Amino acid sequence: MSDYTAILAQIKPKLGCVADNLALVEERIRQAITDQADLVIFPELALTGYFLKDLAPEVALRLDSPEIARLLDLSRSISIAVGFVEVTDDYRFFNTALYLEDGLVRHLHRKVYLPTYGLFDEQRYLARGERFRAFDTKLGRMGLLICEDMWHLSASYILAMDGATTLICLSSSPGRGIEGDTLGSANAWQQLTSTTAMFLNCRVLYCNRVGFEDGINFWGGSEYVAPSGESLVRGRLLEEDSVSAKVDEGALRRERIFSPMLRDENLFVTMQELRRIERERGL
Repeated sequence: MSDYTAILAQIKPKLGCVADNLALVEERIRQAITDQADLVIFPELALTGYFLKDLAPEVALRLDSPEIARLLDLSRSISIAVGFVEVTDDYRFFNTALYLEDGLVRHLHRKVYLPTYGLFDEQRYLARGERFRAFDTKLGRMGLLICEDMWHLSASYILAMDGATTLICLSSSPGRGIEGDTLGSANAWQQLTSTTAMFLNCRVLYCNRVGFEDGINFWGGSEYVAPSGESLVRGRLLEEDSVSAKVDEGALRRERIFSPMLRDENLFVTMQELRRIERERGL
């Protein structure tokens, strides 16, 4: 694969305002096209806002909706990763991320891990996804995660075992805990993305939103983390931003030669022991 440029569109969606958010997303896509980027990534639930609660059914979109059709049309010029509330034919609602490319839905991921602690109550309003799958794109083999998914080690591990060399994480992470001149939530995420990239010899493209909802402030800090675990570029805290990440294929090659953890991973042993645990626990 060749090098490419990804834009992390650190935007401030309006709660429940799909038309306004679609206009904002389209504006950022057109700017990314003008800047000759290859991929533009938006935060979790970029088209709807996050703390929807009972609003979720009101703002949910079908895959054949005009809004998604509009984004599919734009994806003929640039690859797009975007989040929204999806409604299915059986009236289940999912926290969904799409990867759009060449006018097609290249991949759909439904958030598997719906948090129900602290500020969060997603499982009350949304259905859970049931799979993690890597997928092929013009820019290489990717994996999609949505926020809480990444805090479960098995999710990133499965995607890496499935051949993903880039993990894209769409996030709506609130700012919590002042730690010096930064936030505890920012520090936690930065450690997570760095460790994930380093252990799995893969890139991480993390896009987090900003703005207030229901008195909660989202902190931003979107970043591109190299396979070495080094953060190469990072967005501003608490402000809208557009983060341009130059994804270097050579860096992936060098890291996998220098530190071949993924090459030496023994999937047979992992599966054998997981099956044993399943048997012993009667799962």
